Amino acid sequence: MNAAPYGGTDAAPYRDADPGLYGPDSVTWQCHGDPVMWIAGVRALYLQALHPRAVRGVLANSAAFDSPDGRADAWGRLLRTADFVGTLTYGTTGAAEAAGARVRAIHRRLSATDPTTGERFPVDDPALLLWVHCAQIDSFLHVLLRSGAPLTPAQADRYVDENRVNARLVGLDPGDVPADAAALAAYFEAVRPELAAGADARAVDDFLRAPPVHPLLVPGRNLLWGPLAALAYGSLPPWAHALYGRPAPPPRVTTRRLRRTGRMLRSIPAGLRWQLPPGHILKAMRRLGPGSRPSAYTLRTSAAILDRPGRAWHDDGGDFKTWRSPD
Repeated sequence: MNAAPYGGTDAAPYRDADPGLYGPDSVTWQCHGDPVMWIAGVRALYLQALHPRAVRGVLANSAAFDSPDGRADAWGRLLRTADFVGTLTYGTTGAAEAAGARVRAIHRRLSATDPTTGERFPVDDPALLLWVHCAQIDSFLHVLLRSGAPLTPAQADRYVDENRVNARLVGLDPGDVPADAAALAAYFEAVRPELAAGADARAVDDFLRAPPVHPLLVPGRNLLWGPLAALAYGSLPPWAHALYGRPAPPPRVTTRRLRRTGRMLRSIPAGLRWQLPPGHILKAMRRLGPGSRPSAYTLRTSAAILDRPGRAWHDDGGDFKTWRSPD
């Protein structure tokens, strides 16, 4: 990949640097550093838990949301997922490929028992890997758009297409993975009859609503985590709320809250946010130069080519889309 578009006048020292599997010219690179991705990650957990086999595979093979001694490790799972996504997005090609190989090797060794039929199934069943991938990508894209990230429809399609790279790394054939937003939506329509909120999904819901913490930390959990988890749950599609069996605020209310939260989180200096370990973005900028700094707002410059100038696509979470000028 040519370093010039993101290296500017200082591109020469970084021209031969490895941009990784995505690189700064991708939509994925510009978006995965957005702080609302943490809300999107929790939404993905809520969504993924609605597939009975997928959630059983998680609970049967880890202490992610429950364990006999009460030491659930959902925090660790969320952080490991963020580390994996960060490595794939901002790491070198070798680091990304190695991370994918480790995940595939782990999944090959794991199996679980279907909670309804009693059938034993492998965790790396392509149908389950596809569900987990699509739930994650849908959540990332949905929360980005709904919180005000200025993505055009063409850029949203590019995002879905680009992330078939990480589908390959977890063991899927990219040709079997949705390549644009319409195909992603069609996938969810097709898979919905398989979804249900059984005991495993309710265990995930219970944990995400009130994760166990030290008693002294309960006020902080209620103040900080509670609203974030509520936003993640509220941003699910209405059919997911129906499966879980508990209501959510009206879509327009959730959208306003997501946009307000997005503005607040983005107001925190990026240099401060990116200091949190493992520091994938800062490492990538040292490798590729300051011009590789990610921000969804740099995508506005290409919006005029891909769609009407100065207009971005936003989803209110209901059954219709709206157009407006970006903030």
